[in-house]
Amino acid sequence: MQKALVAMAITAFAVAGTSACATKGYVRTQVGQVNEKVDTLGQSLEDTQQRTTANEQRITQVDTRAGAAQTAADAAGTAAAGANSAAGQAAQTAQAAGQRAESVEKQVNRVVYEVVLNESQGNFRFGGTDLPDAAKARIDELISQIKADPKGAYFEIEGHTDNVGPSEVNKRIGLERAEAVKAYLYTQHQIPLHRMNVISYGEEKPAGPNNTRDGRAANRRVVIRVLG
Repeated sequence: MQKALVAMAITAFAVAGTSACATKGYVRTQVGQVNEKVDTLGQSLEDTQQRTTANEQRITQVDTRAGAAQTAADAAGTAAAGANSAAGQAAQTAQAAGQRAESVEKQVNRVVYEVVLNESQGNFRFGGTDLPDAAKARIDELISQIKADPKGAYFEIEGHTDNVGPSEVNKRIGLERAEAVKAYLYTQHQIPLHRMNVISYGEEKPAGPNNTRDGRAANRRVVIRVLG
């Protein structure tokens, strides 16, 4: 009987020991799994924090750039507004100056004398550019009248032709006729070159009809205007 009790005790202890060992192993396994999950979660949290920090840095950079861009835009807007204002003021000033100049020009550059040298008066012949003696005499008379006038004078000399022949040729002939008058004024009467302006209109401004002989003769001319 005593031996049986001892055997039962040994068996119970063995069973208890086996159960205890099993329980400890299970606990260790569960703890290990939990630790792994904790480690995984910790790494994930660390990665998330790093990404969040990087995003915050990028957002700060974007904000900084946006602020700089806005500042530059504001400065450009201010500069543009100033430029527009300056341009408007300049335009107004230029317009006012132009009006004053036009007014002065009308008052100062008025026609004092006008002489027309044309073929109908025995001067320039068809296609000719040499200054005839009759034209020289009329210019001499004009200069004598100007010298008697104490005011300064400015000469506008226009060359004109009829419409016979190419327009380019007529333009050249008109210019040569006007230049002949200018040369005579300079060499014979010492009129300063800077006080004379020469232009050729060719056939563009007829004084008479080009379909008649007399009209064409009137169109072959040089007009001298003296502005005072």
